[in-house]
Amino acid sequence: MGSVAKKGLQKFLLQLQHHPLRTKAIMAAVLSGISDTVSQKLSGIPKLQLRRILLKMLFGFAYLGPFGHYMYILLDKIFKGKRDSKTVAKKVVLEQLTSSPCNNLLFMIYYGVVVEGRPWMHVKTRIKKEYPKVQLTARTFWPVVGWVNHQYVPLQFRVIFSSLIAFCWGIFLNLQARSMALPKSK
Repeated sequence: MGSVAKKGLQKFLLQLQHHPLRTKAIMAAVLSGISDTVSQKLSGIPKLQLRRILLKMLFGFAYLGPFGHYMYILLDKIFKGKRDSKTVAKKVVLEQLTSSPCNNLLFMIYYGVVVEGRPWMHVKTRIKKEYPKVQLTARTFWPVVGWVNHQYVPLQFRVIFSSLIAFCWGIFLNLQARSMALPKSK
């Protein structure tokens, strides 16, 4: 079994080297799907909602993987690949002031409008109420992840590392979204 896992890892690393954007997008999609499956089970949904899982995978594939791929490349270009503590702190602050608020807001909009099919006014009301709490939680969690990512993780693995952490964050956001769900309008 160990040789099968080793061969799988070697093939994955080869794909990451030759097709980094595609590999990161697929990885983000798979982890988004698994995260939503776990979220559904934890929130007590009796039968898995396949449409919801597929829509979450689409979000991971079309947005999370590509966005992370280009964001980390851009940050490394801006800061010339430096990894000293001062530079890492600047990267983390820039990431927290720009991509974090956008990612969380976009997820909440996508989840409400696309995944749940709710009217924009309901989603807007929910976001006004819940977004500050989500951001506050993000500000206590993601800077540590960002520090570890920028300080210790090589550039080609940063999206994968953050996707693995986002797996857990996605479960949190899904459970948060489910707990604040408004009744569908008729």
